[in-house]
Amino acid sequence: MRTVFLGTSPFAAAVLRRLAQSEHRPALVVTRPDRPAGRGRRLLAPAVADAAVELGLALDQPDDVNGSVARERIAAARPDVVCVCAFGALIKEPLLSEHEMINVHPSLLPRWRGAAPIERAIMAGDEQTGVAIMRVTAGLDSGPVALLGHDPIAQDDTFASLSERLQELGGDLLVRALTERPPFVEQSEQGVTYAEKISPADRLIDGAAASAVALERVVRALHPHVGARVALADGSMLGLSRAAVADDAAPTAAGGLVQVDDRLLLSTRPGVLELLEVQPPGGRAMSARDYLRGHALPAGDAGARR
Repeated sequence: MRTVFLGTSPFAAAVLRRLAQSEHRPALVVTRPDRPAGRGRRLLAPAVADAAVELGLALDQPDDVNGSVARERIAAARPDVVCVCAFGALIKEPLLSEHEMINVHPSLLPRWRGAAPIERAIMAGDEQTGVAIMRVTAGLDSGPVALLGHDPIAQDDTFASLSERLQELGGDLLVRALTERPPFVEQSEQGVTYAEKISPADRLIDGAAASAVALERVVRALHPHVGARVALADGSMLGLSRAAVADDAAPTAAGGLVQVDDRLLLSTRPGVLELLEVQPPGGRAMSARDYLRGHALPAGDAGARR
């Protein structure tokens, strides 16, 4: 089957690689323009652009995928199906109706429609998630579904480990959908939840606002692509990439960050969260033990108690 692929993220790049290995190898790949990134604001290509170049596929990076020039180039590729995965921009009419479009969405729809389904599934403590192959419609991930694949969420899963499995599952399901052409079935409107985009507030680990169990899930859900943060008393932010519920530690006032010997502990509501791997402002990631050797907690934090 002749295809065009629309995608942007590393997840989408992995799905593209699987599609390119199949009989449905894309005639054209469409992704977002290069964007400035990092401290130097150097232009970086999307992961899908890098994958397309590596695979020797025709590539287009329009400013507006809904514009006439982009639409003409997609039409010139004569796709039977346009495959979409984590493209990151709204697909509008008339492009939406000009081609059959199917989407690879990493959740068990109708649960977790929206921008951050993997993160939200981990944050919510879901026992399983998966991938849906659905038809793209004007609604937010509300189109009919052809295939669902399930994957259990382990207690130590991070965004990285879970997304690695889901992108493999998504690639396999996409190829299967194109080969077998199963029927699409309308989604139920029962059990609908929305995976809102990750905001700065979502990144903040606030012991006064949530339990140690919930905050530990947030740390895993945001590692390593976004990263959780803890606010220090001096207003700076301490990055946090690994944490654990400390059942053996006695809590202090909720929200209080304390040093106990060589451990860095955050009292929560309820429980205690142990910070295991942190990243000071402008520094590299390190164990909390190494951090405490070279840094004192700012005045105003609970400080050391032994």
